[in-house]
Amino acid sequence: MRRHPSLVPLSSSASALTRRQMLSGAAALAATSLLPGCGGSAGSSSSPGTGSGTGPNQQPKPSGSLTSASLTVTTTAAGSIGPAFAGLSYEKSQLYGPLFSGSNASLIGMFKRLGPSVLRVGGNTVDYTHWNPNGAGQTPGEIAPSDVDALAAFVKAAGWQCLYGVNLGGAGPNPYQINSTTTATTTAALAADEAAYAAKAFGSALLGIEIGNEPDLYGGSYFKGTTWNVTTFESLWSQFRAAIVAKTPGIPITGPVDASYVSTWTVPFAQAEGKANITLLTQHYYRANGQSPTSTVDFLITPDSNLVNELATLKSTAQGIGVPFRMAECNSFYNGGAPNVSDSYASALWVIDYLFNCAQASCAGVNFHGGGSGTGYTPIANSGSVVIEARPEFYGMLLFTLAGQGTLYATQLSVGSLNATAYAVKSASGGLNIIVVNKDSTQNLQLTIQLPQSATSATLMQMTQATTSTSGPSLSATEGVTIQGASVSNSGAFTPGTPYVLSPSGSQLSCYVPYLSAVLIQVS
Repeated sequence: MRRHPSLVPLSSSASALTRRQMLSGAAALAATSLLPGCGGSAGSSSSPGTGSGTGPNQQPKPSGSLTSASLTVTTTAAGSIGPAFAGLSYEKSQLYGPLFSGSNASLIGMFKRLGPSVLRVGGNTVDYTHWNPNGAGQTPGEIAPSDVDALAAFVKAAGWQCLYGVNLGGAGPNPYQINSTTTATTTAALAADEAAYAAKAFGSALLGIEIGNEPDLYGGSYFKGTTWNVTTFESLWSQFRAAIVAKTPGIPITGPVDASYVSTWTVPFAQAEGKANITLLTQHYYRANGQSPTSTVDFLITPDSNLVNELATLKSTAQGIGVPFRMAECNSFYNGGAPNVSDSYASALWVIDYLFNCAQASCAGVNFHGGGSGTGYTPIANSGSVVIEARPEFYGMLLFTLAGQGTLYATQLSVGSLNATAYAVKSASGGLNIIVVNKDSTQNLQLTIQLPQSATSATLMQMTQATTSTSGPSLSATEGVTIQGASVSNSGAFTPGTPYVLSPSGSQLSCYVPYLSAVLIQVS
């Protein structure tokens, strides 16, 4: 993580961990460049759709301008969505407090609403902490057995798995100063002891152990003044891995959890370590710097060609060594997010595209970083152990999970120059779920869909944003997001309204996709 603003340093001597540079190429965007089959084409449909059908509970015609559009769903496989795809990530410092426990029913309910999936615990503060096997627990700067027990109880109650991070930065010449007498110093032996305890506490709920966090950004903080490169990192990482595996044979090890530098850090690490030493290849992703004035709502929902290229590289690298890969930490903008952007409705639309982009690249899943109640990113806002609300980003994640698991079918969407995307998921049971995201700020779509097979029935659910103080959806709004008229309570309760009924005609279907909305169409 690129420093979360809600994290309070444990001592004034802490130095911020910042990016050495922006994500390569993040500003060089192509507005129509997405993965194959998920972007708008140059031309629009020559014949308008016929509406959403007749009968009870039909989809209402949206007010405002209508643009005719067409979508063709093919039977060409374009990736897949497996189990535990849309996960979450939190700072390890969250273990100092009461957030994660088997008795936090509200947070467990929020996780269950998305799950079962994967909780990753790491971030910058993984290297701010040291393992104390005799600690009292909930003590800033250290992790004790009771902290791990509480986290394990939470994960099991939610039905999730955990990616658990251990300190590597504390093995460098510049360990984090916890207070006037204590540093976050670590050794391979301490890491092995902590990993062994975690393996026992989590059991089958442990997906893997991470060693350190964003090592490609060390050098300027930890290990300052030393020769720090991927070769040096691999040597130290291997020492830690060997100690961990010696103490707990068969324990799954993941890596390298790089911040960026896919080609110069992640690829050579993967090729050097291979399937023999890691069970999962991990990478982080953020669109850009949250402190930059260019990190706006409009920029966020603009396609990121750099992401597409990085995913392609990660896919080929992971396949080359025979392991899956996962975006173990990600979100909109680093440095904790862009205030009133990362927590806005734009994030709900962005996150759907991001999830499908990853799925189309054969990614095993993603973990969205969060925690706290600041104006930056977090899917779930909390104050201490109290859940405050589901943020807009959570709704985008939820709509994605409602589309279910299965094979992705390539799509061809014709919307002219409008910013819209479409995805199709063929479930194992034979149903077809389609998500269309209309990110245009004024134009509603009157969409005609050509299905790959005849349909007998279809329904539609809509994600949108509205408040009594506005005349329509707003990208910058930080509240008022609903799915089929329903919001998610702070305990995870969610009761959407009855889906709209569509009327398929053979293999053709029509519906509306209002501006700044996303729809889930379920066809059988």
